[in-house]
Amino acid sequence: MTDTDVGSHGSKPILVIGGGIAGMTTAIEAAEAGCHVILVERLPYLGGRVARSFKYFPKLCPPGCGLEINLKRIKSNPRIQVLTQATVDQISGTPGDFTASIALSPRHVTDACTLCDKCAEVCPAERGDEYNLGLCRTKAAYLPHRLAFPAAYVIDRHACPDGCTACRDACAYGAIDLTQQPVHQTVKVAAVVAATGWAPYDAAKIDNLGFGRYPNVVTNVIMERLAAPDGPTRGRILRPSDGQAPSSVAFVQCAGSRDENHLPYCSAVCCAASLKQVTYLREQYPDAAITVFYIDIRTPGRLEDFFTTVAADDRLTLVKGKVAQVEQDPETRDLVVTAEDVQHGRKITARVNLLVLATGIVPETGSLPPGFALDEFRFLARSTGRPGFFGAGCAARPEEVSATVQDATGAALKALQAVVRSAHHG
Repeated sequence: MTDTDVGSHGSKPILVIGGGIAGMTTAIEAAEAGCHVILVERLPYLGGRVARSFKYFPKLCPPGCGLEINLKRIKSNPRIQVLTQATVDQISGTPGDFTASIALSPRHVTDACTLCDKCAEVCPAERGDEYNLGLCRTKAAYLPHRLAFPAAYVIDRHACPDGCTACRDACAYGAIDLTQQPVHQTVKVAAVVAATGWAPYDAAKIDNLGFGRYPNVVTNVIMERLAAPDGPTRGRILRPSDGQAPSSVAFVQCAGSRDENHLPYCSAVCCAASLKQVTYLREQYPDAAITVFYIDIRTPGRLEDFFTTVAADDRLTLVKGKVAQVEQDPETRDLVVTAEDVQHGRKITARVNLLVLATGIVPETGSLPPGFALDEFRFLARSTGRPGFFGAGCAARPEEVSATVQDATGAALKALQAVVRSAHHG
């Protein structure tokens, strides 16, 4: 065990758990206000779900530009210490004087890495590509993605053949250390911000919609990777079953959301995300027929204009009604969708090549150390929990990126106040 006590003018740092857009924003705002920050991320890279998105709505610009600016701010700020492949085991103590235990998994690659790719070239093993949601594979020696920070390869030893040293032997810079072991370190911190983000609801639990049984039923997060230039299809939206271009696509809104059997709440961003993905399809397939089945289209505030613009597409059909059943044509693998059409008071059936489920947001709070209070849906509770503990982003509520950034800025301010109070009483 090692002890670290990083401070600014004698004060202890802020611990931020989660390196997605919420955690990065919290760390940057706190550090640029003069406080030291320890930013902990369980993956080998920062960026979270935003890094795996193709475009933001409503501007439809790629997230890489915003992430690049934030990463530059992190790299250039000596007050921010980044720990990737790390988790926080436990936190003890009192506000202003917490002790956190952090577990760090080995990367097996040192700062000497030059991204030469020799390790991946000679690597004999493969692994599922987590960045692309397991839709493709990488070598066991891999760069998480092209804009990854830290900019270094990772060796997944769990995927390596026993005793294999091919990557180490091929590295001319001595950047690969296969002897690295997991380590723990303890840090003294004044405040803690949880920004662990979200995961998509498991669509396989929604029996009537066919995800997991029918290959051409995908989720909204999968659609995002299919459209991305660095995704498994290099940006071409294709049917998983045969790699063919779809001529008809349907979206099922509230797939598991607003449903007492799954997620009782609205996930806030799914409607706008599906409208955004309609634009992806229209750009690639000008003549494709697109249908959106919805309960309500929820695009409040500035997103209403976005909805109006997308809805003007004359090859887009909006059907108010829940989808009751999805079946597959065994010969063509097309999907046959049975749904209600509330506005016309009838049941309808639609045949499509590809079906996209707009699954909801589930908070990633299960791995947080004890001390954070959760509400009935396992989001971070706003009004309870240990003093000195704060939440930010989709771990606290479903919200879009711009709202997450604002929320994280507020969390940074709260944490800074805790640091100032601890310094005055220290």
